[in-house]
Amino acid sequence: MRQETISMKPAQPTAAARADTPRCLAVLLSTGTALAGCTTEIAVIGRDLGATTSSSPASSSSSSGAGGDDPGMLDPGAGGGPPRGATGAGGDGRCEPKLTGVVRDFKAWSSDGGHPDFEWFAGDGLKGIVEPELGPDDKPVYAHEGGTAHTTGPEAFYQWYHDDPTVNVSFRYDVPLQVSESGLGVFAGDQFFPIDDRGWGNEGNIHNFGFTYELHMTFDYQRGGVFFFNGDDDLWVFINRRLAIDMGGLHAPTSALLELDAKAEELGIEVGKEYPLDFFYAERRSGSAVFTMMTSFKFTNCDPILK
Repeated sequence: MRQETISMKPAQPTAAARADTPRCLAVLLSTGTALAGCTTEIAVIGRDLGATTSSSPASSSSSSGAGGDDPGMLDPGAGGGPPRGATGAGGDGRCEPKLTGVVRDFKAWSSDGGHPDFEWFAGDGLKGIVEPELGPDDKPVYAHEGGTAHTTGPEAFYQWYHDDPTVNVSFRYDVPLQVSESGLGVFAGDQFFPIDDRGWGNEGNIHNFGFTYELHMTFDYQRGGVFFFNGDDDLWVFINRRLAIDMGGLHAPTSALLELDAKAEELGIEVGKEYPLDFFYAERRSGSAVFTMMTSFKFTNCDPILK
């Protein structure tokens, strides 16, 4: 795996980006404080909170958060007080967790050596692209024998999260989660372009579009644990190797909120035990890119987990 380390400073999302998120979560993002009275807008657990528009040739992304014992309030301190690590939304006092993953850069399908899944498809989101459990290599398993409305097929999809020098170039990328006053770990980037002018280059665009990102972590499951993501174009999150968030493939800015207590039985997890979290993202269509992650999880991996 040929990798270089990249780091970016987290940015506050623009007003336009925040407008694409549920109101309570947008305010939470901008203030870093917990809010009550959000029950009507944060009602879906581990599923879509809704896309803003259908995806277009200039697809974009957006941003923001989630639950304690009161389903209407984001209580990041539930089950053990505020997080302690400076690198992520937690830690166990022994180390600062390393939220480091791998970005893989791809050429657009129209370029020489381009990938058929990048800059070709458009749509309004397609779920069920991957199997409900990770494969033996801790990567998503393509769930179809051939292509779908948003993907070419299993061989092409395999390249998304595996090094292949014929189609991708890989880099290490650190997610610099900042711990808010309320104890949430937050990364909010209204311009998420981690590899501009690197890899295969920008291909005539102002930014380098066309990349995937995978992140592997471990965390302690404590009551009230929440994980929120907002963005496009593709996202899958696995907990305990089981699919916890399926935002589908190639969609407009969409939000997903996961409250662990509500899905503990389905995910096979128990309070007080440590589990893996595996995160898989793709930016496949030029336009803009917003990538927001917010969580109360206490991450425990002292060293980066690179796969």
